[in-house]
Amino acid sequence: MPSVTIYTKSTCGYCMRAKTLLTQKKVAYDEISVDGDASAQQQMAKRANGGWTVPQIFIGETHVGGCDDLYALERAGKLDALLSA
Repeated sequence: MPSVTIYTKSTCGYCMRAKTLLTQKKVAYDEISVDGDASAQQQMAKRANGGWTVPQIFIGETHVGGCDDLYALERAGKLDALLSA
């Protein structure tokens, strides 16, 4: 299973929803908080091709996008395949 990384902020409802879905699917993930951390936010934006909002989710080296993108993959039946690649 590829590693999962999610960049978050503590007050972000979308971050909480994304983490909830991953937890329900029993997926371990690394959470990187960008709360007040300009260098972490810049690292996230660079890795996410300019994506500045949170969450930014990565499965392995694949940039999934945000919470809505993660749920869209789940609805389309594609998330499990990406997680098990």
